[in-house]
Amino acid sequence: MTSAPAVHPLELPRTPPLVLRGQRFDSGRPAVMAIVNRTPDSFWSGNRHADLDSARRALDEAVERGADIVDVGGVRAGQEGEQVDAQEEIRRVVPFLEHARTAYPDLVLSLDTWRSDVARAAADAGLDLVNDTWAGHDPDLVHVAAELGAGVVCSHTGGLPPRTDPVGVRYEDAEGADELAVVRDVVRTLAAGAAAARAAGVLPERILIDPTLDFGKTTRHSLLVLRHTADVAALGYPVLQALSRKDFVGETLDLPADDRLEGTLAATAVAAWSGATVFRAHDVRATRRVVDMVASIRGDRPPTLAVRGEPGLDRKDPA
Repeated sequence: MTSAPAVHPLELPRTPPLVLRGQRFDSGRPAVMAIVNRTPDSFWSGNRHADLDSARRALDEAVERGADIVDVGGVRAGQEGEQVDAQEEIRRVVPFLEHARTAYPDLVLSLDTWRSDVARAAADAGLDLVNDTWAGHDPDLVHVAAELGAGVVCSHTGGLPPRTDPVGVRYEDAEGADELAVVRDVVRTLAAGAAAARAAGVLPERILIDPTLDFGKTTRHSLLVLRHTADVAALGYPVLQALSRKDFVGETLDLPADDRLEGTLAATAVAAWSGATVFRAHDVRATRRVVDMVASIRGDRPPTLAVRGEPGLDRKDPA
């Protein structure tokens, strides 16, 4: 008789917890970061909240649907759309943050900005996280985060300045120009960003690293970096994946932003399985369910109910 092959415990990537506003997020409690764009020109029309009342309603909806963190931005990421100076950005984001802090005292609040003066203007709103999506373009931003006692997101943009779309992007390093060069560049850049944050005084448990798909990357680059999420997690910091309705999903499936939810959720599941624990999302409820389900499949989160087949227990569920 042929013996069965040996079965070994799974060795899945796990990162240290992210701790913000006294809350701990890890592989057993992944965090959903809801997006509220205080802009009239966000790439997806479903998240344009130039009107403050609209932004307030979006905040309430995000919390009701299971958001742990709310990330507000006042400037479109890409080069299309209107130019926004620092004063206009402050006018857009600070009143929203002040309202959010009053309405939800325990909610983790994040500001998507690359400008240190915008982050400083949000000090009185009780800011918890500075989401620097442009990889330290303003070198003072990380110091402002430290002064505020906030966390910081370290990102990778391939060296591009803010609001620059990638054109003719190539990655090559001392090890060559093979396809993994982009992954190595991401890992090196995020390691350096996290080290700079710690040197500035940001506590390690408040540092997030984000491979920043689409930014400074082709669609093939983004797919490859997503596939290597575990290598990013191996740096030893909690990993943020911002995947929601991005161009790499749209180009992979040849779909417009309105039709990218399923592709986004597939990418989310892969990232969660591979060690990411924070997910920036437009579609909060769907993302919440996906990351909780993946956490349970990984064995990091117990199922909410576990009565099927147990003696004397009956869910009375025909399914």
